Amino acid sequence: MTQSSNTPYEALEVGQTASYSKSVEERDILLFAAVSGDHNPVHLDAEYAATTMFKERIAHGMFSGALISAAVACTLPGPGTIYVGQQMSFQKPVKLGDTLTVRLEILEKLPKFRVRIATRVFNQHDELVVDGEAEIIAPRKAVTVELATLPPISIG
Repeated sequence: MTQSSNTPYEALEVGQTASYSKSVEERDILLFAAVSGDHNPVHLDAEYAATTMFKERIAHGMFSGALISAAVACTLPGPGTIYVGQQMSFQKPVKLGDTLTVRLEILEKLPKFRVRIATRVFNQHDELVVDGEAEIIAPRKAVTVELATLPPISIG
């Protein structure tokens, strides 16, 4: 198992940053479609996608949102964080094979353990694909937790 430690509210500093990266694979698109129920053919059907403005299949926009959630929950502030809200705008399409990096930056510490965080996602060319901002409730105490090992998942 892998361990993950958090940064509690008192230790967070404005300007503090963290990042989280993942490559977008065929498997991710299929699993996201299955879990979300979003079967839009622009994500799943290459022939259909070729007729769209994108000219090829693209990842679900909310797949990038899920990576932001993972970065906040597992990286900064980390385990124990509670999401309050997320604003995001999609700047560029995400394609299969892209490597996405979520970059987080603490913007403001608010009362009642709330924190504003810039949530930006970049592709492997350092192009901004998602721009956003989250509001969270930060953990009060420092903890280190064991992250669950997920079971193998097969597609098909």
